[in-house]
Amino acid sequence: MKKNLPFILFLLSGLHLCAQIGGTKVYEFLNLPQSARVTALGGEVLTIMDDDVALAYTNPAVLNPQMSGAISFSHAFHLADLGHGNLAYAQHIEKWDVTFHGNIQYMNYGDFAGTDEFGNPTTGFSAKEYAFTVGAGKQLYEKLSVGVNLRLISSQLESYNSVGWTGDIGAVYQDTASNFSAALVFANFGSQFTAYDTDRFEGIPYNARVSISKRLRYLPVRFGLTYGYLNRWNILYDDPNQEDVSLFIGEEQTENKFGTRVDNFARHLVFNTELLLGKKENLRLRFGYNHLRKKELSVDNFRSLAGFSLGFGLKINRFRLDFGQAFYHVAGGSGHFTLSTNLAEFTKGKQVVRD
Repeated sequence: MKKNLPFILFLLSGLHLCAQIGGTKVYEFLNLPQSARVTALGGEVLTIMDDDVALAYTNPAVLNPQMSGAISFSHAFHLADLGHGNLAYAQHIEKWDVTFHGNIQYMNYGDFAGTDEFGNPTTGFSAKEYAFTVGAGKQLYEKLSVGVNLRLISSQLESYNSVGWTGDIGAVYQDTASNFSAALVFANFGSQFTAYDTDRFEGIPYNARVSISKRLRYLPVRFGLTYGYLNRWNILYDDPNQEDVSLFIGEEQTENKFGTRVDNFARHLVFNTELLLGKKENLRLRFGYNHLRKKELSVDNFRSLAGFSLGFGLKINRFRLDFGQAFYHVAGGSGHFTLSTNLAEFTKGKQVVRD
């Protein structure tokens, strides 16, 4: 496996697949943050290796023995009563020195009132999607860990149904001496088994990402930066309603190519910061900024916090409660809650008493 790893990474980086921009792919719910922590940090967390089992969904390479016995439940409340969440669990197998995890994800779009082409009421319908993920992670070298996820997807949108699969391959380089980490993830490569329209199969939201993070030596702060859509450079949205017209002569202004390129580059980036407070880091404050979300969801002439996110994590006894708030639009955002614990902690200290 060690000899084949460079070849596998090279092969995946050359796959001719398109990124999901503007809702052009199926199974878009796969890109939603899987925990309140991820939501608060801008929606992209790939390098952190601790006891948070929810992080393995986006990068299976972060699976490690600290997660053994960890269980996590998350739910996010979106606009118009939409909601999504997941249940995750991990277990380390000493014999193989491999950590496995399982994740059940759901997306509920709610109930809809059906009407015909004239607006007359018909039978109502619902829309739901599910994903079942299993994965494994292993430390290959002192500073290098790798992992893989396989995912089965089921989607029911009114009378239309689809089943598909995706996979993730990730790698993490972690230098504990300098508190520096870097990650490379090829996420959501796959296909549909059955399509909504039997005559047309649609694309999967493939996304290749690279990420780095650095924790300061003398301050309890960790900074992170993720560059997404390595497989696609131009992720600008061409809005036909936006026209640059001169106020004096009524002619279209010359396009600022440099500014456009800078804006496009910035849309690939997600910034985040996590403050780890307390002797045992029981209180964590989080902030994030997603420039792509900011540019695509802002409304002209209206100020909003679109693109920004924040949250906190609080550990009380054996349980950790996390909250994340992502601002999407002037109309609102999403509130995300996560409750997690480690089942192994409930057995610590228990000893068999013998006469």
